[in-house]
Amino acid sequence: MNTIIRKSMLSVAGLAFAGGVFAGPIAAHANPVDAKPVAMAVQSAAPKPQGDQSHITLNDEQTANVKAIIAATKKAGLPERAAVISIATSLQESKLENLGHLGDMNDHDSLGLFQQRPSSGWGTPEQITDPAYSTTAFLKGLKQVDGWQDMPLTDAAQTVQVSAYPDAYAQWEQQATDLVGQHWNS
Repeated sequence: MNTIIRKSMLSVAGLAFAGGVFAGPIAAHANPVDAKPVAMAVQSAAPKPQGDQSHITLNDEQTANVKAIIAATKKAGLPERAAVISIATSLQESKLENLGHLGDMNDHDSLGLFQQRPSSGWGTPEQITDPAYSTTAFLKGLKQVDGWQDMPLTDAAQTVQVSAYPDAYAQWEQQATDLVGQHWNS
């Protein structure tokens, strides 16, 4: 008797499975009559800045450098997030000033908006002090970082820059976000 019940159960399960396999594709194309929208969580495009935020007032040269970074980012075909990371990095490295050789105050042979080093292969001193070139070089490095779009700004910047102060970039995220918002479409 147990064998008959077991076979009957397996037969019913087999029919249910077969019915699901064949009906599944058909049901997927059916138009539901009482379809109601499903609430979905929407993740914001930009993560919330980490930690305490810093802010400086920009002069005309610094604002021109912001616009140059944004223009280079657009030319590279990258999204606003790449410009935010670039501007925050430049805020940390040079306060958006295109720095030449600083003598004894210089960190090695670092130059330009991103404090890039000719001796590390970033380019010639003339190239590194060209805002379009230095931004493009930074963005080239950023594009090589897997998942940069979704990682915290400070991690993305640090992976490109290899700074002695890896967490320092985060403090500029809000100002960089505001600057991109203000100048991206202008």
